[in-house]
Amino acid sequence: MLADALTSVLAILALFAGKYLGLVWMDPLMGVAGAFLVARWSIGLLRATAAVLLDHQGTEAIRRSIRESIESDPNSTVADLHLWSIGPNIHAVMLTIVSCTPQTPDYYKQRIPQQLGLEHITVEVHQCLPSHTPEAE
Repeated sequence: MLADALTSVLAILALFAGKYLGLVWMDPLMGVAGAFLVARWSIGLLRATAAVLLDHQGTEAIRRSIRESIESDPNSTVADLHLWSIGPNIHAVMLTIVSCTPQTPDYYKQRIPQQLGLEHITVEVHQCLPSHTPEAE
């Protein structure tokens, strides 16, 4: 938006300079300057949005924190974890948890630290097979 406004101001200045000062070369020069401003703004916008548009996985630190908070319960293991950036410092996560003593999804959601910036958390819980329980070994 700022690039559009600045380009318009430059174009108006160039038109006035061409008409009242006889500087006819100002119009094409300001056109090139405006194109440069729009290109620079576009590159910045692409950098800011590319991660979201391409479903960029969240940082390893956040993934590790989620995994550690769930696996601090010795009966639970994170079998699958997907973390997406859905905005600046805003993430969505989808977890599959295998537990010998399964709890409700809300129980696992509450174990995840709130300061991670997770707006959408989906938890799927599976009970481990009897052959994987500590008593069976």
